[in-house]
Amino acid sequence: MLGAKEIKEILPHRYPFLMIDRVEEVEEGKRAKGFKNISINEEFFNGHFPDYPVMPGVLILEALAQMGAICILSKEEFKGKIGFLVGADKVRWKQQVMPGDRLDLEIEITKLRGSIGVGTGYASVDGKVVCQGEIMFAIG
Repeated sequence: MLGAKEIKEILPHRYPFLMIDRVEEVEEGKRAKGFKNISINEEFFNGHFPDYPVMPGVLILEALAQMGAICILSKEEFKGKIGFLVGADKVRWKQQVMPGDRLDLEIEITKLRGSIGVGTGYASVDGKVVCQGEIMFAIG
């Protein structure tokens, strides 16, 4: 299990763009699972939308990408590097994410050649998938 301190040692992201609160499982280079607690105090709720706060879909995708980065950057050969989101395919948003939700994040790396890879990610709330898709990344 990785808490905030360990996550910050792996990812360069910081508030308000660090989208992972805890990592519950990591199989280096293969899969990772964790979550983000969605608070009404999130910066993005100030403008999305003031009277109907909904987490922007692109930030759900970013959270999945960060979970993928945790998975890959945990490998010895990639420690200290940065993961870059370079593409997304077959992404679907199925439900809104609201303040008070726990956004569960899971990713499986399906392809890794050199410093380029692909992962399949699922974000869910209360066991229901809210977003899924393929994420492409490069390690630099």
